[in-house]
Amino acid sequence: MGNVRDILNNVKWHGDKDIKKVKIWYLHRGAPNDIKIIFGNEITSIGKSFMETKTATIPYHRVLKIVYENEVLFDRLRM
Repeated sequence: MGNVRDILNNVKWHGDKDIKKVKIWYLHRGAPNDIKIIFGNEITSIGKSFMETKTATIPYHRVLKIVYENEVLFDRLRM
């Protein structure tokens, strides 16, 4: 498992994976159970320490899990 930024860039730019099939769980205070899920196609920018969507800037340290189809690419809780 790599870091969040490397994983997202790898899915977006390399290999045979489609960023649209990525689901990202992240800590979002105020959401049900303080967790929100977005899909990879919602990402507008992958920055050095955060990713952006049209409505939010999400620091990588808030990302809890990244799944591609049924494959877990990142899981902060199991590290």
